[in-house]
Amino acid sequence: MTSPVGLHRVVEPAGVLPQAAWRLDARQEIAPNEVRIRVERLNLDAASFRQLWEKHGGDGDAVRAEVLEIISTRGKMQNPVTGSGGMLIGTVEEAGRRSPLGLKPGERVATLVSLTLTPLVVTDGLARWDGRSEQVPCDGWAILFARSIAAVLPEDLDPQLSLAVLDVCGAPALTARVVSRYVAERAALAEGRPVTVAVIGGAGKSGSLSLAAARRAGAGRTVGVVPVAVEQDALVAAGLADAVVLADARDPVALSTAVTSALGVPADVTVVCVDVPGCEHGAVLATADGGTVIF
Repeated sequence: MTSPVGLHRVVEPAGVLPQAAWRLDARQEIAPNEVRIRVERLNLDAASFRQLWEKHGGDGDAVRAEVLEIISTRGKMQNPVTGSGGMLIGTVEEAGRRSPLGLKPGERVATLVSLTLTPLVVTDGLARWDGRSEQVPCDGWAILFARSIAAVLPEDLDPQLSLAVLDVCGAPALTARVVSRYVAERAALAEGRPVTVAVIGGAGKSGSLSLAAARRAGAGRTVGVVPVAVEQDALVAAGLADAVVLADARDPVALSTAVTSALGVPADVTVVCVDVPGCEHGAVLATADGGTVIF
């Protein structure tokens, strides 16, 4: 019997969900409710790539070798240190007759489920990847379960751009929902006070999209927090935030001071979009009592 969430693909330890499993069965043959994707490109999670890059001192060959080892050993791409994976784009190769995903052979898709739970095989040894970027051109296959999610890519959108944006689509989506709730609550209470939003790591993919989502959802004032001047200049030029400040997100006092000074008050909603540890305390300090922090 095949599980809609992929339990039948778990090799070890038995009885856990695919994301928690150490190893998955990535065989090519699909069950009636599965879909096989011919993989074109992986997008490694930013935290995972940073950990690998720093571990190997920027040696791209060593990074590539470890990614290959992870995939071949685990039957999926899940960094054992960070626990994170990423996502992929590819073309539907075969769809089981009972698959509920509605995907058809030949469709180019981006998976919206993590590589940490996606059975994956790489067949080209990552020969076209230099190990120096998060996007990994490759050949191989991946398996989607009945409860997986995938988006058919529009033909007029560059695949690499699609991969970069869809990899972080959860952050702006959640930001929009949370900010919309605050805006609606204040409108119902006839409060004139605007909703304030801080995005830590505002110049990155998820950060810039979250700033745009917050504004679209009705935020009254937004601030983007970045660690270096070049990112500050880029975010100012993009015009996505009302204010852009420099601060080390790992310094709670400095971060809280920067956000509060830029907004005039602590943030109602703080969105953490950074790929380094140690930013939790500052995010909490920068947020108003009763506010929300999104990690």
